[in-house]
Amino acid sequence: MEFPENLKYTKDHEWVRVEGDIAFVGITDYAQGELGDIVYVEVETEGESLDKEEVFGTIEAVKTVSDLFMPISGEVIEINTSLEDSPESINAAPYENWIIKVKISDSSELEDLLTSESYADLVA
Repeated sequence: MEFPENLKYTKDHEWVRVEGDIAFVGITDYAQGELGDIVYVEVETEGESLDKEEVFGTIEAVKTVSDLFMPISGEVIEINTSLEDSPESINAAPYENWIIKVKISDSSELEDLLTSESYADLVA
C-alpha cells in the first residue's frame, strides 16, 4: 500500500490534497482495499458548508456502505461527476480519483490531519 507524502490523512481513511484554499478529498488505498469493489458513490452536499467530521456522502461497495466524513470544515464546491459512471476507478487509483472539492473555511484544521507516516502507522 502506498501513502503519498504530499497528502494529509484522517483516522477515517480520507486523504486531503491542498491547493491554495481548496482541498481535494478522497479515500485512501487502505480504505478502498477494506471496502472491496466500489459500486456507487453518493454525495448530495454540493453547495453546503459542513463542519469537520460531518458526513458529506456515502460510498457503497459490494459488501457494505460507509459514510464519508469531512476532514476539515468548508463548503463542498464540486463533486467528481466522473465517479457516477465509474465509481470503481477509486479502486484502481484512489489518490487520483478525488470525491469532492472543498473551499477551506479554517486552514488551522489542516494541522490536525495525519502525515503519510502517521497514517501508515495507524493502519499497520
